[in-house]
Amino acid sequence: MRILTFDIEEWFHILDNSQTKNLKDWGNFESRIHRNMEIIFEIIDKCNVSPTFFVVGWIAEKYPEVVKTISNRGFEVASHTHLHQLAYQQDRKTFFSDVEKSIKTLEDCTGEKVTAFRAPGFSITEQNKWAFEILYELGITKDSSIFPAGRAHGGLPKYSLGVPSIINYNGVKLKESPINTHTILGKPFIFSGGGYFRLLPYNVIKNWTIKSNYVMTYFHPRDFDFSQPIIPGLSLSRRFKSYVGLKNCKPKLEHWLNDFDFVGLNAADQMINWDKAPVVAL
Repeated sequence: MRILTFDIEEWFHILDNSQTKNLKDWGNFESRIHRNMEIIFEIIDKCNVSPTFFVVGWIAEKYPEVVKTISNRGFEVASHTHLHQLAYQQDRKTFFSDVEKSIKTLEDCTGEKVTAFRAPGFSITEQNKWAFEILYELGITKDSSIFPAGRAHGGLPKYSLGVPSIINYNGVKLKESPINTHTILGKPFIFSGGGYFRLLPYNVIKNWTIKSNYVMTYFHPRDFDFSQPIIPGLSLSRRFKSYVGLKNCKPKLEHWLNDFDFVGLNAADQMINWDKAPVVAL
């Protein structure tokens, strides 16, 4: 099973940069969401796929026509929080309010119930697993926030199952579709989204896809925008991660989508026998 998803946010929504972290700073940057969404729509039309879109609520609030276009095309709209902040830097009350606002804004925009969620930067870690209780309380049934390996934004390496499973946290149960990994010499490698996908040669991605029974992807509008401005003040590592491979990402993704079948999260949810899915106690 291979699942295609996009995280819909602006090109400047980079998490570990003080100049782009807060809402008050976002007015300093031009919007590129419309032109970048046109690229995404071109890809999915050309390759005839139906992805899931994890949308930042602020995008729906500021550019409702973008989200209405996604919904009117028949694609699932899910929450990516409202203000695109790292979840582990928020307390319970702030996280609740942010996700609640995103869900309401998206539902008001589309007229459809929001049942799926992904945290920015896959930022549910050991220190804030309480987030699952809040997601459950807010009516989320499907999560895709777990990154089962170490990363700059934490990850959850102890979650060793890179396959769909049931999370059980303090009696709260959610369907989890984590990022998948490919293991080499006991070390997990990511290849199915973001900078990892842009960096790796296509033959490597194809080979690892063939060897994987489950693939969860994640792409952003900025992944296909090779003419976007370079944000000043980024660390060398963040600058590399944010801008490597932009020019070839679109043709590489189109190649991938033509070589393999992909579905959205909603369709995958219907295909999975959740009664037989592994249960992971956190």
